[in-house]
Amino acid sequence: MLKGDERLDYLLAENLRIIQSPSVFSFSIDAVLLANFVHVPIQKGNIIDLCSGNGIVPLLLSKRTNADILGIEIQERLYDMAVRSVEYNGLNDRIQFLKGDIKEIPALLGRGKHDVVTCNPPYFKTPQKEQINPNEYLAIARHELLCTLEDVISVTAALLKQGGKAAFVHRPGRLIEIVTLMKKYQLEPKKMRLVYPRMGKEANILLIEGIKNGKPDLRVLPPLYIFEEGNYTEEVQEMLYGK
Repeated sequence: MLKGDERLDYLLAENLRIIQSPSVFSFSIDAVLLANFVHVPIQKGNIIDLCSGNGIVPLLLSKRTNADILGIEIQERLYDMAVRSVEYNGLNDRIQFLKGDIKEIPALLGRGKHDVVTCNPPYFKTPQKEQINPNEYLAIARHELLCTLEDVISVTAALLKQGGKAAFVHRPGRLIEIVTLMKKYQLEPKKMRLVYPRMGKEANILLIEGIKNGKPDLRVLPPLYIFEEGNYTEEVQEMLYGK
């Protein structure tokens, strides 16, 4: 079941287990925030998670929806971890994974057929070679080596039905670029939330959701704080550990 330095971790709030590896990939709180933020259909529909890593977002979404979920991951090792995690949790009937380049997915699956697309993409533009993480898995996850922000947003728009929802988690420093690209590809920003490490600190995570060909009207939700007096805030504790 487990390979090399892999471990089986609990997703406590959801009573699930996930395969992780410190040398390959471990999910961050960003993925948990995205899975809680996005609006998903409760009973049926088609959801795609781009840049799926070890499958954390599809696993978390499976507790919020009965829709079919497909994760796309380009790295063989992460894809393999995701597939085995889904098998372990007995969710093969609802979650599938596809190994491939997101840029090829619209041609493969068809355009305008999906209800929701989520993505926790690489956050950083490709730096000088000497600045890239020597760990290839981490470098690809963090830097735009295999896909750019524009790739992510254009592919998302291509996959979505009219009125379908797109949700991204990213860094606040790229907000203007994200909104500009969403508008370029007819994904109208409709909901946004900034996440702060704690009160008094600058925001370090951006959550944003758009609707394919929606009408302009952006809601900015109350701020979300991760820590308060050294502990997770009540809202974050609920996401991680349940009520």
